Amino acid sequence: MDIAQIVKSTQEQGFAAWVDYLNQLRLNELLAKLAAQDINLEQALAELQKMKIDIAALIASNRGGEKGMHGFLAEAAEVGIENARNLVKGLDAACKWINDNGPADLLRDGVEIQQKFVRAGGHFGLEAVKEHLEKYPDFLKNGGKYQLPKDFYQELKRLLAMSQEEAAKESASTYRLWKWVQEFFSESGITPDDLEPAVLDYAAAQKGKIDETAKNEEKNIRDEDQRRRDEAYEASKPTLKQGAQAAAVGAAAEGGMAFCLGVAKKLKQGKHLAEFTEEDWKEVGVNTAKGAGQGGVRGAAIYAMTNFTATPAAVANALVTASFGVAAQAYQLQQGNITQEDFIVNSEVLCLDVSVSAVASMLGQTLIPVPVLGAIIGNMAGMFMYQIAKDHLSEKEQVLIRNYCESFAALNKLLEERYQQLMAQLKKELAKYTSMLELAFDVNVNIAFDGSIALADYVGVAQDRVLRSKADIDNYFLN
Repeated sequence: MDIAQIVKSTQEQGFAAWVDYLNQLRLNELLAKLAAQDINLEQALAELQKMKIDIAALIASNRGGEKGMHGFLAEAAEVGIENARNLVKGLDAACKWINDNGPADLLRDGVEIQQKFVRAGGHFGLEAVKEHLEKYPDFLKNGGKYQLPKDFYQELKRLLAMSQEEAAKESASTYRLWKWVQEFFSESGITPDDLEPAVLDYAAAQKGKIDETAKNEEKNIRDEDQRRRDEAYEASKPTLKQGAQAAAVGAAAEGGMAFCLGVAKKLKQGKHLAEFTEEDWKEVGVNTAKGAGQGGVRGAAIYAMTNFTATPAAVANALVTASFGVAAQAYQLQQGNITQEDFIVNSEVLCLDVSVSAVASMLGQTLIPVPVLGAIIGNMAGMFMYQIAKDHLSEKEQVLIRNYCESFAALNKLLEERYQQLMAQLKKELAKYTSMLELAFDVNVNIAFDGSIALADYVGVAQDRVLRSKADIDNYFLN
């Protein structure tokens, strides 16, 4: 029995299982991120829905009147939009609407915020900021912030970034506004750092625009959700860096194994380690370098095949091993060391060896679903059985075992194809069910009614239990 061959085969299949485990970790991480993002999106949309309800209530009650309503709408929108943008990213909803006509309109992580959506005076609402500070002189001392419409804040920052010459050159009105802003910050005790931009421009918070603003924000939230899903998918893809890592580990593992087997072979011949000659170490070194080279190629090839083709790791490893072996036999044939018949027979035996190794590894990983460990145990058990068969059983029995292994591999391939077909069918049916479910809960009552009927028929509700018309509904509730 060739114990060295079993050990080498086990090391190779163990490495292949490790590469497969790396791939599975990436897939698991992707699935976890997508599941978390489902929750993020649901919470963000719920926050926007709450905002819409608050806005509708403000409009219905005419809060603030025609001239002041937009200020309350801006407060509700600020909270809803800011929280939704945080939630869709997996962050906390940090903003709270105080709504009590006190010194602060909003609270964000313990920081009080006073909004000033004021156009009167044409000074970005800074007069209103000054009046508020005169009324509540400790507001800034206590860590408060003033919030201006986003477009007001951006224009104010642009003016502050100008030099006197630039402001005068732009226009007379710009220069007058620039001077007023400079005087305001030098005399009021308020600094630009005490201000921050709201999420909305002034116009977006108006009564006639707020519904459109809410719809646009919902689209923005869905776009951000999709962007994060795309990022998660891109991050889960195989990378050149990880492929290089697999090649490096493969080189180290196979080179190390070649070194250990080479030294063990010399020790088995009766030599002590101290007795190794320069020629002995040269032979061990050559075999180690050869093993490292093959390991690097094996690592890169297995990583590529398992990620870019539908090839299981055990099979990919078997293909690499077979390729090395057949190439070595071809070289021997070219050198005239073996005959054509020897080449064919040796290649067949080699391919059978690696096939048994692959099947045993996959079977072991199935029966022992522990990453890498199952493949190692399965390979060892399978190769021991196979080696015993080759050493001790008759040619007829060997043929039976070989045929069994080939049949098992063919059956495994057939099952894999059937599995892929069933998965495709399941995904198709799930997509259809999801689509019908969305129609059944559509905000449009008519669409939802028809969708509910279709959904009931699809899931197998008895025909006489489904309300299909207005008359059915009246009969059900009135009789």
